[in-house]
Amino acid sequence: MKPLGGVGYLALVTIETPNEDVRRAAAERLGALATPPGALGRLGELAVWVAACQGEVPPRPVDNVRLVIFAGDHGVAQHGVSAFPPAITGAMVRTFLGGRAGVSALAKAHGVQVRVLDLGVDEEFEDLDAATREALTAHKIRRGSGAIHLEDALSAEETTAALEAGAAVAREEIAAGAQLLISGDMGIGNTTPAAAMVAAGLGLPASEVTGRGTGIGDDALRLKADVITTALARAGERTADPVQTLAALGSADLAATTGYLLEAARRGTPVLLDGLMSVACALTADRIEPGAAAWFAAGHRSTEPAQSMALEKLALVPLLDLDLRLGEGSGAVAAVPVVRSAVALLRNVALLSELAPGDPA
Repeated sequence: MKPLGGVGYLALVTIETPNEDVRRAAAERLGALATPPGALGRLGELAVWVAACQGEVPPRPVDNVRLVIFAGDHGVAQHGVSAFPPAITGAMVRTFLGGRAGVSALAKAHGVQVRVLDLGVDEEFEDLDAATREALTAHKIRRGSGAIHLEDALSAEETTAALEAGAAVAREEIAAGAQLLISGDMGIGNTTPAAAMVAAGLGLPASEVTGRGTGIGDDALRLKADVITTALARAGERTADPVQTLAALGSADLAATTGYLLEAARRGTPVLLDGLMSVACALTADRIEPGAAAWFAAGHRSTEPAQSMALEKLALVPLLDLDLRLGEGSGAVAAVPVVRSAVALLRNVALLSELAPGDPA
């Protein structure tokens, strides 16, 4: 795919699909391997997808995998929708920086590079050294996003800035050699706007998309559903437009994630999706530019109902189903070895035509 330079997210760009000729050649190679027909199951399908994304058969090893965690606070976190206080967002950002979070352990185990960015955390991180703080907040849009049942999450200008920030980050990661991108999330209360985005995108009521997030009880679950219902009603007809949906119902970090995923698709770089936040943004990206989802694979199925509904709409089947609800990009990072295994099989298994007479098949 040709570079798109500094093209912004609203430019009229037709996203190319992964290379169909290569997909067919990869499928033919898969069928010619010295394995029983269909024996590799979804690993074979995954390998064919990677090859098509790379435009190469057999596919190259996926060595450079890069995770960006988009962090931000959400006004709804002050209204009883989460089991944890908003202050946890900043504390977890510091934990990422120190390499001690759950996703940090997984990333170290699987050779995934991690970057955390503050798009909308409700603090300034003045305790950090100047260089770390500058890198963390380079794309910051605002301190906290609006409580979506009471006000818009972002202004139109902030939404544009966040989408363009995410696109810029994707370009930076691709320029650094990324072969596979992952988006992670950190923000107390973020499952509420993400579920609202899915409800808006699929035309569903709050009752069908609301999940327990950080582990809330029944009373908080009902309150969360009421918040999403009110937010959808307040947004009204704007939910028909994906960018206006981000402004009304999203947040700075979710808008940036959407821009990141959209730019990856535009540039022909595959993405391994994580949980609800990642998938809600993928759904929104595909609404902005239909065809973007061809560049996405689903790393895992979370416990959030909205994620499964959005994955079904995107026609994506998760690689893992482990009841994870950590967020951070952790489920996608845990699935990276599956991607590498699929590529290794298509690269390294002998072809039937190469077997000498008498060799075992």
